Order: sequence, then structure tokens, then C-alpha cells
Amino acid sequence: MNHGQLDIVCVRKINDTESLLKLVQDSTQRLKVFLTVLVLGVSFFRFAKRDFAYRETTAFEEFMIDSFGPVQRAFSDSQSWLSDLVNHYVANVNASRLNEELVKKIAKLESEILATQETVKENQRLKELLKFGQNLTHQEVLAQIVAWDASSDFRVIRINKGAADGIKIQSPVVTANGVVGYIYRLTDHFADVLTILDPNNRVDGLVARIRAHGIIEGYTDRRALMKYVTRTEPVILDDMVLTSGLGNIYPKGLVIGHVAKIERQSYGITQHIEIRPAVDFSRLEEVIVLMSNADASKKLEWSALDAFDGGSDQ
Repeated sequence: MNHGQLDIVCVRKINDTESLLKLVQDSTQRLKVFLTVLVLGVSFFRFAKRDFAYRETTAFEEFMIDSFGPVQRAFSDSQSWLSDLVNHYVANVNASRLNEELVKKIAKLESEILATQETVKENQRLKELLKFGQNLTHQEVLAQIVAWDASSDFRVIRINKGAADGIKIQSPVVTANGVVGYIYRLTDHFADVLTILDPNNRVDGLVARIRAHGIIEGYTDRRALMKYVTRTEPVILDDMVLTSGLGNIYPKGLVIGHVAKIERQSYGITQHIEIRPAVDFSRLEEVIVLMSNADASKKLEWSALDAFDGGSDQ
């Protein structure tokens, strides 16, 4: 064997040795993996099949458990109670705050609703007054009541219109229901009304059904008297009493009220008649002041007379 062949043989032996070593190492690795898996599997199996043994407690342990158990329970209950208390307190505070806000909102809404209702009622009353004024030949001034004379049992009222609005002394004051009174005191922006409930106010009236005349005077804060009606007049309850147009204050045909009481005594020539006013003075809020056109009529009359006199002279 020459030198070259010897080298080839050596190389082959070396390669075979390396292959053998590599095979041995691979086998060792596989064995390690297999053993590891086997050990883990056995361990898990034994852990799953393990029976946990319960041991009996000692007398000392029972004493400690019995002694500290109630304390621990009380502490746990106290902690739970305190937590509930805090939660309820916070909830009550929030609910109280929310309730207060809701109460304020409700009060505001109720106030707005009340104001709206009052506006609607006022508009209805004003419409009735304006509708009533369309049937009159007088000029009308709408006024609101601003005060009552408490010393006279609602027999004198004050309105928010005066001489600056064209109102004059003895201008009649009415509503859509009937007669209120007349202006007896006046300033530039206010006026006092002497109502038909005041004894100093006298209205010439007549019973609409039988056309019997009488004088209406104030009697109480709810009634008026109709005087000077003879006993022979067949006045009955609920007869309507109207203004006669006499006296140069009230237009003819305005409603004064209705007969509420009649007393015919066995002596005398007149009868006692009480009138229930058509106007509810306890709920009076707006009135109409009637402006007479008498001055304009007089000017027209004088102009006609002057024209007639001028024609006669010619």
C-alpha cells in the first residue's frame, strides 16, 4: 500500500468515527427528551391521583379558632356595615341633591304654568270687555284695578287710568257683566271709582220685566237696595234691574243686578227690595270706563244752530 492509499483509508476512518459520534449524540438527546417527558408524565399522573389527607386540629388550634372567629366575624360584619353605610350615604346625598333640583324645576314649571293660565284668563276677560264695548256708542278706556279701599268694604276701587287718558269726573265704569260705578276722584294717572255698593252712589234703575222705576243705593258689601218702588208693583225674585238712562251718568240698558229679596210690609207705600249686583266685586280685575260724546254732540248742536241763525239773517 502506497502513501496515497494510506491517506484515503485514514480519511474514511475519521469520517466513520464522526458519524458514529454524531449518531451517539443524537441518541443521547432523544433519550434525554424521552426521560424528561416520562418523568413529567409520571409526576402529573401522581399529582392527579394524589389523595389529600385531612388532619385533625389540635386543642390549641380549636381554642384559637373559637376565640378569634367571632372577632373576625364582627370585624367582617363591621366592614360590610360601614361599606353599606358609606354607599347609602353617598346615594342619599346624591338623591337629596337631585330631589332638590327636581323640586326647584317643578316649582319653576308650576310658576310658568300659573302665569300662562293667568294670561289666558286675562285675555278671555279682555275679549269679553272689548266685545261688550262694541255695542256701545261711547268711547271705551280699558283699565285695571290697582287697589281697594279696605275701610269701605270694597265699595271704592282705584284704577290705573286717569285724566291723562281722557277720563273725566262722573264717567261711568262697567264690565261685560254690568255696572260697577262711576269716577268720583281723579288724578293724571289714577282714578277712584265709587261703586254701586256705596250708599253715596245712587243709580236710577228700572225692573226690566215690568218697567218699574226705583233708586239703587249701596246697602252692604254684597247687596244694594232699590228704593221708592210702590207696594203695588209685582216685583218677583230674580227680576233683572237695568239702568234707566236718567241722571246723565249711566247709559240706558246696562245691567245693574237681579232682585234677591223682597219684603212687603203691611204699612207704608213702598216695598223693601234688595238687589244682587251682576258684577262679582270680590273677583273684579279689569273694567271699562265709558267716555261720553256729549261735548262733541253739543258742539254739533251749536254749529247747527249757528248755521240756522245765519240762514235766517239772510
